[in-house]
Amino acid sequence: MSELPIIRPAQTVNRVDTVYAGIIEAMVNGEYPENSRLPTETELAQHYGVSRPTVREALSRLRLDGLIASRRGSGSYVLRRPDRNIKRFAPIESLADVQRVFTFRIALESAAAGLAAEQRSAHDLEEINVALEQLNRVSVEESLGVEEDLAFHLAIARASHNVYFATALEMIGEQMRVGMNLSRSLSLEKSRARRELVQAEHLEIVAAIERKSSFEAAEAMRLHLGGAKRRLFEGPQ
Repeated sequence: MSELPIIRPAQTVNRVDTVYAGIIEAMVNGEYPENSRLPTETELAQHYGVSRPTVREALSRLRLDGLIASRRGSGSYVLRRPDRNIKRFAPIESLADVQRVFTFRIALESAAAGLAAEQRSAHDLEEINVALEQLNRVSVEESLGVEEDLAFHLAIARASHNVYFATALEMIGEQMRVGMNLSRSLSLEKSRARRELVQAEHLEIVAAIERKSSFEAAEAMRLHLGGAKRRLFEGPQ
């Protein structure tokens, strides 16, 4: 293996994020192809000028993202390479925050959807379906639809009749827009089947809320946002 240059992270940047983003960028660039073995923890620590526990935490995040896997006694291996187009839509350094926002949203919005199924009124359901129709329109037009996507998720949060769910989403609105812009920009470059899959996930959430099935609504939202997080790091399809 060729010698890795030393990179000193900026003091204002979280060191774990630096390692996490650096490994992802190396994967995107083809430095670490699928099924290849990553450098050892010691080598990565030297490369990024950090401690081994910092490297270990970054690798743990990558495992949770499904990008790498550890083999006992052998090290960490690349399971799949992120889409190279990802660099066109967001700085690699922002991906750690995008992942955190998705993780937060999965917990928050799954609970909100479950409560919406229990508490929604006829008016709430009408608002949700209007938002869904707008999403269908931008999908057919192959428009980006970030604001329509955000409006859909906010309509569901408001239908929970717990103001804190909607308030929490509004507070992270800008962060949500970053993740939505990235996900939807990449989806526009994929097949129509992928865009239709996303819309089918939206429809399943609404159908569960209409049925007043709290468990199914929460699970449908969890699967949708978990799928969005996973698709963010899928390679070309």
